[in-house]
Amino acid sequence: MTMTESRPSPDFIRNIIAEDLKANRNEGRVVTRFPPEPNGYLHIGHAKSICLNFGIAAENKDGVCHLRFDDTDPGKEDIEYIESIKRDVKWLGFDWGEHLYYASDYFDRLYEYAIQLIKKGKAYVCSLSPEEVKEYRGTLTEPGRDSPYRSRSVEENLDLFERMRAGEFEDGSHILRAKIDMASPNLNMRDPAIYRIKRMPHHRTGDKWCIYPMYDYAHCLSDSIEGITHSICTLEFEDHRPLYDWVLDQLEVECHPRQIEFARLNLSHTIMSKRKLLKLVESGVVTGWDDPRMPTISGLRRRGYTPKSIRDFCERIGVSKRNSMVDVSLLEHCVRQDLNQRAPRVMGVLRPLKVVIENYPEGRVEELEAVNNPEDPGMGCRKVPFSRVLYIEQEDFREDPPKKYFRLAPGREVRLRYAYFIKCVGVVRDEQTGEITELRCTYDPGTRGGGAPDGRKVRATLHWVSAAHSLRAEVRLYDHLFLKANPDEVEDGADFRSNLNPNSLEILTPCLVEPSLANAVPGSRYQFERQGYFCVDTKDSSDKLLVFNRTVTLRDPWAKIEKALKKQSATGKKQPG
Repeated sequence: MTMTESRPSPDFIRNIIAEDLKANRNEGRVVTRFPPEPNGYLHIGHAKSICLNFGIAAENKDGVCHLRFDDTDPGKEDIEYIESIKRDVKWLGFDWGEHLYYASDYFDRLYEYAIQLIKKGKAYVCSLSPEEVKEYRGTLTEPGRDSPYRSRSVEENLDLFERMRAGEFEDGSHILRAKIDMASPNLNMRDPAIYRIKRMPHHRTGDKWCIYPMYDYAHCLSDSIEGITHSICTLEFEDHRPLYDWVLDQLEVECHPRQIEFARLNLSHTIMSKRKLLKLVESGVVTGWDDPRMPTISGLRRRGYTPKSIRDFCERIGVSKRNSMVDVSLLEHCVRQDLNQRAPRVMGVLRPLKVVIENYPEGRVEELEAVNNPEDPGMGCRKVPFSRVLYIEQEDFREDPPKKYFRLAPGREVRLRYAYFIKCVGVVRDEQTGEITELRCTYDPGTRGGGAPDGRKVRATLHWVSAAHSLRAEVRLYDHLFLKANPDEVEDGADFRSNLNPNSLEILTPCLVEPSLANAVPGSRYQFERQGYFCVDTKDSSDKLLVFNRTVTLRDPWAKIEKALKKQSATGKKQPG
């Protein structure tokens, strides 16, 4: 939480922590953690957890939040993911300081804890095949059956476990299981695996280990080793909490963190499964984890989202105990609110249509003054060149305009932003195709930057660029990646990818932008007047060709939704639509 941002409203997690502090539990300490598995890139759902855990630590005196990588599965993990996670957390505005940890740092201690469980008769080596383990486990309505290896002696289990570590056995031939209750109504308590054989080098420990701890076992003990006071996780771990507590209770550790679950973020028109996001990457549906259509933090950053807008979004959705779907328009609203304050205004023509002003002197160029951002006078003004030949948007002209179309048409007058009134006096067509290639117009010299001296009015103002001074650009228009609000709603047998939006990306070229963007740097954000907010692409933009990603349009459906909700709250009546 930055100094300029407001303190979040109390929620049930913050209330629990406040009660613990009041009762002087944990000696008045608050230590949270953000514990990602380095098997993919972080997404907007992780941002909610990051803001919550680091935010709570920042709100409490001497509070600390750890960044810990739960790197217990070398088959799925990669240094690339670790570096991307660190980069994303810092970009969001949070700093773990000296508190960077890895579960792999504790592999020796976790192994010794497993030995303790065996010696206490609380763990055993099971030699059932993976298929047999599943068969013995039972179902939600039927209890499981004891493994025939459950009664092995402590000595035999110790011997087998040490031989597992020594690399004597093949993958899948043995696992170490906690001895709890095969009849438990909670499937997670039916003798879960806590160690498995995996002959694979680890990115930090190399070839030292060929057995690795399971996530549930390593996670609770890592929390305990680090002195975490409040282990905050999403609701899918609620059924895992009894196992979390069981492991810590059997080992009588000095620190027993309190696990608290909250509702994960479900965002409309996207998915929050790293496994499914990886499918999109591997199948080439998107160009990578940082594709601007992806809900990953790196994708949102490349698209032009700001850290403040994401933090604002996470604060607005709050923390609850119930899963729900958040409309993506709220996220878009948050970035509009932020960019409206910080993004300079520029003019860019995405689908150019040539305009020749017949009565404007040839060779003449005027430097017109344009406001950089009306929301921030401190950003000042810029100069934009005006000349005889311009480009406007194709959609800003209709030869046969429909009713309520107030933009340019034959014989009609409009204003050019920061410039003059112009009137269309002719149309030039391609001789072969018959398509309009050029408009012939006249201008009124007395209307520069203002109204007409005779008081006449126009009903439309158009953006434009000077043909001789404009810069060529490629513009990428992004839409929702999925057509359905819930992409997982599919026909029987169908894949979630059947709901992909075939029009999630439209590439426009050549587009034309004003010359003030000649020095635009990758990652810089702008409002293209009347078009939306755009960001210079951080990968593909170059000195030879500017590439812009559309962050979001100017239209704000959430603002209308919010207004209707407020009116409904005030009147007690449901609003139409």
